[in-house]
Amino acid sequence: MTDLTELGVAQIRDGVAKGDFTAVEVAEAFNANVAAAQDALNAFIVATPEKAVEAAKATDAKRAKGEALGGMGGVPIGMKDLFATVGVQTTAASHILEGFRPEYESTVSQKLWDAGAGMLGKLNLDQFAMGSSNETSYFGNVISPWRRNDGGNASLAPGGSSGGSSAAVSARLCPAATGTDTGGSIRQPAAFTGITGIKPTYGRCSRWGIVAFASSLDQAGPMARDTRDCAIMLEAMAGFDPKDSTSLDMPVPEWEANLSADMKGKKVGIPREYRMDGMDEDVLKSWDDGIAWLKDAGAEIVDISLPHTRYALPAYYIIAPAEASSNLARYDGVRYGLRDLPEGANLQDMYAATRAAGFGAEVKRRILIGTYVLSAGFYDAYYTQAQKVRTLISLDFKNAFESCDVILAPTAPSAAFALGENVDDPLKMYLNDVFAVPASLAGLPAMSVPAGLNREGLPLGLQVIGRAFDEQGVLNAGLAIEQRAGFVAKPEKWW
Repeated sequence: MTDLTELGVAQIRDGVAKGDFTAVEVAEAFNANVAAAQDALNAFIVATPEKAVEAAKATDAKRAKGEALGGMGGVPIGMKDLFATVGVQTTAASHILEGFRPEYESTVSQKLWDAGAGMLGKLNLDQFAMGSSNETSYFGNVISPWRRNDGGNASLAPGGSSGGSSAAVSARLCPAATGTDTGGSIRQPAAFTGITGIKPTYGRCSRWGIVAFASSLDQAGPMARDTRDCAIMLEAMAGFDPKDSTSLDMPVPEWEANLSADMKGKKVGIPREYRMDGMDEDVLKSWDDGIAWLKDAGAEIVDISLPHTRYALPAYYIIAPAEASSNLARYDGVRYGLRDLPEGANLQDMYAATRAAGFGAEVKRRILIGTYVLSAGFYDAYYTQAQKVRTLISLDFKNAFESCDVILAPTAPSAAFALGENVDDPLKMYLNDVFAVPASLAGLPAMSVPAGLNREGLPLGLQVIGRAFDEQGVLNAGLAIEQRAGFVAKPEKWW
């Protein structure tokens, strides 16, 4: 029999429906991979093999009765530990939520279970989704399954914050996983590990039941082996939710059925501001390759300008921490999660002790930045100005899309770096998001597709950005790149 863990979402769904193998066989194969890799990769915070088998049995029983299996029928997935799951620990990779078992299910995870998916476990991430390397988790670093080809054994970052998701999909621990993207946290990890991930238009997937980082930016999306698998999973995840006031009240398109790699009549914009001095040569080459591939698919390449790009990163690192400082004020040790109560302490002492013990260094840094920019005397100087810049960035994209249909850019400024390499330099770490943040600030759909390997044998990703609500255009351009890149590389197993 084929190694079931080498199959993607579409292959598993179709194979289970046809009776080539059972959903239980698939679940057990992936459960075995999860268990075997955990000590080496640390991709999961909690494994739930029984949940995967339970969902698989339900799918097999439906098939036996001749019932419809759902769009994700028989597909076991990893769930980023930012999504609330009934009765299963949900921590956001923070000590302050260790042991928290929600009594409710996030809308996105419930939609996936309703579509026939099963849960292999809760995936590790940067604490409260704050990070670009998965080094801020209370539960330890996630290790990328990739290694440089120079013979060294340096542990590499799987990207962040969805590093557990990217490592697990790349290492064949799951065929797909949920991610969240606030400033690049689906796209950058996907690029680092040679997989595909899409951040849909803001509001396309409900935020209800997802632990909040920055509410005006957070968006859930799928991470999988290829474009088709992302389209399938996104269809299951998306949809209007009255419990989320920012949810889009729009029908979910049939993204999988409408996939097409034909780019004839389409214009692809190349933003001149993204070609920065000192850029990595391999990244530039992959970008040029992407341009050639889309030309080959029939697209016309046009030069565009996004003049306020240089202000995107500073604006993001004002807006996101400001919203985080507000959102994270709820973790005080009173009703749930960690409580640190020193002897003789009053309420304020308990707040201070709980937060000091519960939050990691990066979370504290961002809360402090956010509280500062929201404080009296600084609100107008920083937060208001950042929101004005955000509006200008949105206008840049609006103007650009008058002359093109999608935009092509690198996903990240480099391939994966070694763990510990940037951890002492927050600014260097934040620069990992330089190409991803503008689309987040504008709320636009954007995806990363593998483009090839650099000279060290590490994956590089190309980013496609589309108009609001045009996930189809983004997926189609991604498919055109995917077909021409012919990326089949996977990490050599060492774990």
